[in-house]
Amino acid sequence: MSRFSELLSSEKIDPRRILVASAAIERLRPEDRRAHFLKRGKKPEAGSASKPPPAAEGAEAAKPAEKPRSGRVVTPVLLRRAQEGKPLTGAQKTRLLRALNRVLEQKKRDTLELRKVF
Repeated sequence: MSRFSELLSSEKIDPRRILVASAAIERLRPEDRRAHFLKRGKKPEAGSASKPPPAAEGAEAAKPAEKPRSGRVVTPVLLRRAQEGKPLTGAQKTRLLRALNRVLEQKKRDTLELRKVF
């Protein structure tokens, strides 16, 4: 057993709750899709690499600085690998930790750090 699976059993957390919490946190929303679209459309041209178009400046100034979602959720395969103690990438561990902390917040418990979970 890994530390992650021991933590789930000691806190009495159903692994399916982590899947649902991750989907709520990481799933792309319309504003994220719009930001990706604008970013994709801003390819630098050969002659005008110094100044972006005026429409893009107004869109950038109107939005508050917010971290975009990844669009990648915790999958059942990833959850099983974490419970078995198999190696995970840093991004996978971070996604699992965010979902776990969301579930702990719902249970009115303190959030955890990455080093305590993995």
